[in-house]
Amino acid sequence: MSRSHTPRSGTPRYGHEEGSGNVQYSGHGSDASYGLLGKDLQMFSEAGFDESINFKRNAPVAQLYEDAIRYEGAVISDSGALINYSGKKTGRSPKDKRIVQEETSKDDIWWGTVNIPMDEHTFEINRERAIDYLNTRDRVYVFDGFAGWDPKYRIKVRVICSLAYHALFMHNMLIRPTIKELEEFGTPDFTIYNAGQFPANRFTAGMTSTTSVEINFKRKEMVILGTEYAGEMKKGVFSVMHYLQPIKFGTLSLHSSANEGPKGDVSLFFGLSGTGKTTLSADPARNLIGDDEHVWSDSGVFNIEGGCYAKCIGLSKEREPDIYNAIKFGSVLENVEYDPITRKPDYDDVSITENTRCAYPLEYINNAKFPALANTQPSNIIYLCCDAYGVLPPVSKLTAEQAQYWFILGYTSKTPGTEDGVVEPSPTFSTCFGQPFIVLPPNYYATMLAKRMNQVKADCWLLNTGWTGGKFGTGKRCPLKYTRAIVDAIHDGSLAKAEFQNFPTFNLAIPKSLPNVPESILNPQKAWSDESARAQMTDKLAAMFSKAFEKYANDVSEDVKASGPRPSEPTKATAQ
Repeated sequence: MSRSHTPRSGTPRYGHEEGSGNVQYSGHGSDASYGLLGKDLQMFSEAGFDESINFKRNAPVAQLYEDAIRYEGAVISDSGALINYSGKKTGRSPKDKRIVQEETSKDDIWWGTVNIPMDEHTFEINRERAIDYLNTRDRVYVFDGFAGWDPKYRIKVRVICSLAYHALFMHNMLIRPTIKELEEFGTPDFTIYNAGQFPANRFTAGMTSTTSVEINFKRKEMVILGTEYAGEMKKGVFSVMHYLQPIKFGTLSLHSSANEGPKGDVSLFFGLSGTGKTTLSADPARNLIGDDEHVWSDSGVFNIEGGCYAKCIGLSKEREPDIYNAIKFGSVLENVEYDPITRKPDYDDVSITENTRCAYPLEYINNAKFPALANTQPSNIIYLCCDAYGVLPPVSKLTAEQAQYWFILGYTSKTPGTEDGVVEPSPTFSTCFGQPFIVLPPNYYATMLAKRMNQVKADCWLLNTGWTGGKFGTGKRCPLKYTRAIVDAIHDGSLAKAEFQNFPTFNLAIPKSLPNVPESILNPQKAWSDESARAQMTDKLAAMFSKAFEKYANDVSEDVKASGPRPSEPTKATAQ
């Protein structure tokens, strides 16, 4: 039994709250108020805010709950999490994302369908529209926090929004400052103006809809109009870090999870949705540094975020106990339906969206590392893909050139059934394993990755968590127990010492044998019963790779270009 809901409109519909006409400063986990600071008032005034606005800065979690329930229609789940809805938009709006084309950054940006240019004048119109809307609100929430756990490289982020649930979301996703850090916060390095309840004017030059998500690196600001989906803020900060970390600090921003072993060895996991990035990095024998966004610096690896943003579709305590147990007081469930009587979430209900989510603090994970950084360099780089064609081996060791090639392509595949009449798997290529958030040209990140890997002599592995013995519908998905055995062999160093053989067409080095993993699983040439069908499918996938890489070919070295698959090569089995 699910609760029906009506998406919030962009017009005011909540009652008036009597405010004091000043800024309320609340410390982390405290109801204590600070005196008004002249420099803070000046910042807000210079930004265009009215002095009479009732700002709530870094409000306690309980207060955000109260406001979200009273004014936004939120409810508390049976486990204590806050449930709210994001209105009509239940996911990111990549076609409405813009980067302002200005002189300080325009020569660095990877312009195109991912980073669509916007002129400065249009940005100013939208910025003023957002602030004008926020000026009409009875309550405006401010959250000041950090992006990046290493103090040397972190940035100060200020979020200004009109919804309590948005403030709670960013309270979870950013790194929460101490009371002292909040008192000394000063001028933020980046500010988000979230007026998502209010639409953009689609007739403004350069606009294509009533939704606009735009970043201005010169003004160090982000403006959100026409979407209440909280994930836009999270990924906006990530896009900012994808620009600032390489350009300002010379560090490498990564769309990856990371964990650390008992001896201090660090592994990075890259992978698109459905490949097992979260599952495999959540290892009870290792500490979780983070599940999604990291930076690789000269000092080591650090998490960008203070929390996790996990998918909830099909969630169960048996399959994902860490995530399930993290959904408690302080967590935000977004677009999850629930039983109106018991308030128990229905994680299988997709009536709102399949993109149901939960945002919770990192400390809600039992084996999370604090602070979320490692002062050692990564030992292993692990690329994850889910190959529904059944072509790729479950594990391969990549050369430095192959590491760049596969990173630039960011391959996985989707299974049939997502659309009527689709009976074949479909490839997905998302450059750097996070194309929607890439700001600089892909080869910029790939070259930095290869340089850092070479400096620390890190091994790079390709893991296929997809199908074996045939494509989707014919073969079967590689059992998780074998994938975990492979990951264990990577971490204990035994896989690096294995004897390898060549897997043709893709020219991959695969182990001849591995404890606890059958040889019939390790080598697709032995897993398929029909060698002719396997060879044909291998050539087919290799041709897809070659086609997908064409748009990057002019920007990489000849060695990287040559490290990709060669569909014209014979696929006769050569395994010994």
